[in-house]
Amino acid sequence: MIIPTSKVKINVEYFPSPEKETTIVFLLHGFTGSANDWLEIIPNLKKNFSYVAVDLIGHGKSESPENVELYQTSSIINQLNELFNHFTQKKFILLGYSMGGRAALSYAAKYHENLLGLILESANAGITDEKLRKERILHDEQVIEILEKKPIEEFFKFWMSQDLFATLKSIPEEKLLKAKAAKLRNGKIGLVNSLRGFGTGVMPPLQDKLNSIKRKTLLITGGLDSKFSNINQELNKKIINSRHEIVKDSGHIVHFEKPEEFVEIVNRFLEKF
Repeated sequence: MIIPTSKVKINVEYFPSPEKETTIVFLLHGFTGSANDWLEIIPNLKKNFSYVAVDLIGHGKSESPENVELYQTSSIINQLNELFNHFTQKKFILLGYSMGGRAALSYAAKYHENLLGLILESANAGITDEKLRKERILHDEQVIEILEKKPIEEFFKFWMSQDLFATLKSIPEEKLLKAKAAKLRNGKIGLVNSLRGFGTGVMPPLQDKLNSIKRKTLLITGGLDSKFSNINQELNKKIINSRHEIVKDSGHIVHFEKPEEFVEIVNRFLEKF
């Protein structure tokens, strides 16, 4: 389902609840992902909610414009706000993984009054240290160079070979191949501009705004992903009404590596609304 916002057309996969007047949960994927990443998760979530899985700009079936400004944080927040308003005028729950978690957190920092709750999986609040920001931007430019020069298949092989995804080696090959096939549907322009406009190094850091988020917040990380578990321990201290759940024997992509545990944790959170 294509939803036109003022600047870009955004694709979503919509799963309305059979019940009337339900709260909506919007789901945001990570870099190189799409709404398809949630299709095996959503059927197992609470039935008394409706679910909208979003293709962020430059991903999936959403538009991938040339203008990098449309991928910047402020633009993404505006696109999401228009999209959310298309579906509901009531408060909703926002779930984001990794890059989608940064988008969700950026939205929550500006529009926290629109939320009932917030779920962040393997997310972070950006980088405050200028030296580290520059290092991350340089790293992303090197990734962009590979992405622009290599066939898309070779890029994804490189991307998934990073230490962050080392735990995926234990995932059955058939499941991995299906996930890779979905990623290959993304185009180079959208991925390059997503890094240039909304990479971790260029997004405005949110650390000084976290205490403004007073909605119930669930933080999820994998026990084998020590970097993001440490980051989220700090987020848990700064977000007033938050809880941090660490999933044993999982890496960065908890919903993919440990879907049953992920669903159980999210459903416990949803029971509160």
